Amino acid sequence: MRAAGGYQFPAMDFVIYGKPAAEALREEAERLDARRVFLIVSRTLNTKTDEIEKIRTSLRDRYAGTFDGIPQHTTREVVVQAAARAREAKADLIVAIGGGSVVDAAKIILMCIEHEIADQDGLDGYETTPERRFGQFRDPRVRMIAIPSTLSGGEYNSGSLVTDTRRKLKQIFNHPMMMPRTIILDSAITRYTPEKLWLGSGTRAMDHGIEAICSIRGNPLVDSACLSGLRFLYDGLLRTKENPGDEQARLNCQFGSWLSAFGLQARVPMGASHAIGHVLGGTCDVPHYFCTAVMMPSVLRYNKPATGEAQKSIAGALRAPDLDAGDAFAAFVGKLGLPRKLSDVGVREDKFKLIGENAMLSIFTRSNPQPIRDPGDVIEILKLAA
Repeated sequence: MRAAGGYQFPAMDFVIYGKPAAEALREEAERLDARRVFLIVSRTLNTKTDEIEKIRTSLRDRYAGTFDGIPQHTTREVVVQAAARAREAKADLIVAIGGGSVVDAAKIILMCIEHEIADQDGLDGYETTPERRFGQFRDPRVRMIAIPSTLSGGEYNSGSLVTDTRRKLKQIFNHPMMMPRTIILDSAITRYTPEKLWLGSGTRAMDHGIEAICSIRGNPLVDSACLSGLRFLYDGLLRTKENPGDEQARLNCQFGSWLSAFGLQARVPMGASHAIGHVLGGTCDVPHYFCTAVMMPSVLRYNKPATGEAQKSIAGALRAPDLDAGDAFAAFVGKLGLPRKLSDVGVREDKFKLIGENAMLSIFTRSNPQPIRDPGDVIEILKLAA
């Protein structure tokens, strides 16, 4: 039972579902009186489907431009290029259409526009550190809308993960007004998402829920919403793996991603899975959507002394009340056919020292429920996942 705490509502207006994205976006642009709508989109959606063209057509004279060059792990170099394009277009609303990297890019682009950041070094000093949760950003005059095509759930919080490729370091940038004003869920857009990305990003959404339930700063609303989200995702991911054309199951997965993010969007601190996952992506080039699959069972085992009761509820949500939560999650990953250990994604023990050192730079390492005091504790978790 949570004895004391609170819930902080995010700076967002709506989550919209049940209508085509093009229609919903046009209505939101009209509501917000946006006259110069600039799209940051997945290249696959832009070049291999007609979904982005539907949106451009629906916006009519409100459409201002498209950028489709965001790479995996959202690099500083490319986001400043995209921001320059948006400034040239005189954008008054940014819309992200795609996966987590696209959504993260749109968030930081808001701040590059606001602060006229034109090169990579211009982001220095704004990143989150263990001592500084928010950089000294101004409130952005340009806001954003997100239309996700994956399940990672980054659209439900105000943080952006951006990689400095020169240092091979993924960093968090955060400001409350980087939160999308509106999130539009259209399961039709998710049909083009590759299976491994869809399933893996679903486990990433589950990561948000699991670490919120285990957090020492959770609350009853977060616990209830996240447990419901885990159940939606567990059932929905298995159904979509069996039948990718099951539209209701795809929408249920989107509901699960939304509910699992209730902790993160209310700034309930995450833990070691997030801290280590960010390093695996930025430093070791592991696809973000595989990080939870390989790390979460070991993080749960490491955290069990501090989160025993929470883990019982997690195991129940994973339809395995008689198993330890770590074992239940590992079994689920096996059913999905995703990588199950670090060696499966090319991470060997010779990288563990660097991963441990970089993970200690994360704000989430300090908020892990079972204390992590130094890189050696991170390495202990990595060895469990080897």
